[in-house]
Amino acid sequence: MIKIKKVLNTSVVLVENEDKKEFIMFGKGIGFGQKVGNQIMEEQADQLFMPIDNYKVKEFMQVLDSMSPELIDLTQEIVNYAEQKLETKLNSGILFTLMDHLSFAVERYKKNINLTNRVYWEIKSYYKEEFKVGEFALNRVNETFDVDLPKEEAANIAFHIINAHGKEHETRDGMKHAKMIGSIVNLVRYSINSNIDTESIHYTRFITHVKFFVERYYGGKMLQDKDDMLFEQIANLYPEAMNGAFKIKEYIDQVYGENIPNDELTYLAVHIHRLLSYDQLNN
Repeated sequence: MIKIKKVLNTSVVLVENEDKKEFIMFGKGIGFGQKVGNQIMEEQADQLFMPIDNYKVKEFMQVLDSMSPELIDLTQEIVNYAEQKLETKLNSGILFTLMDHLSFAVERYKKNINLTNRVYWEIKSYYKEEFKVGEFALNRVNETFDVDLPKEEAANIAFHIINAHGKEHETRDGMKHAKMIGSIVNLVRYSINSNIDTESIHYTRFITHVKFFVERYYGGKMLQDKDDMLFEQIANLYPEAMNGAFKIKEYIDQVYGENIPNDELTYLAVHIHRLLSYDQLNN
């Protein structure tokens, strides 16, 4: 049995179950006409039914108290759209972080304050699906609040989507990831001294591999099977590609002070070789 503990607005209610555990329930019109003590069914909420730790209730409620029902409903719409588009479940904390960000973005616009996004190009290029979600969200915010936020805002929103990937309470730093991805791709472009067809399937696979490589790097989960035979084989077969992989190794060592295992170099070299082969075949 779930009872309403507080009606935050027409779209959000704070509830408590029989074990005295508190939840925040979201749903369009879910709080309309409700009073403290009323029973409510979990099915009445949208799919974002969010159990939270008690120590976070006050913090989240402070955020929600300052938000309009329109913004809360719009944030839910964007998160739902993102999960369908990306075919994944996002960390539920995105409701609060994205809501807070959108509120501040609209406020900045009205005060004529424009903050630039330093990795707009990287997000647009390497997180294309998340960026499309950002564009959808940007259009919906502009329509809903009659504003004209700059195009860079799509990348800012995409950051929140990127950071919300993964298990509950786990977050990523989209800024750090995008910067490293951009640096690695640029290193490869310069090292192979050739124009890369960014529309080719090999480029797409390369970008995907680099993104996972960066995730493993920041997650402390680098590949370390110590398959020296495979490493030597790839180095002998694809020396130019392996040279590109070593450029990446040197860069990360110099900038981040981290050593990249040979297993990671092996797979980087394989994807770089595919880029080289495709370029040579089409030129």
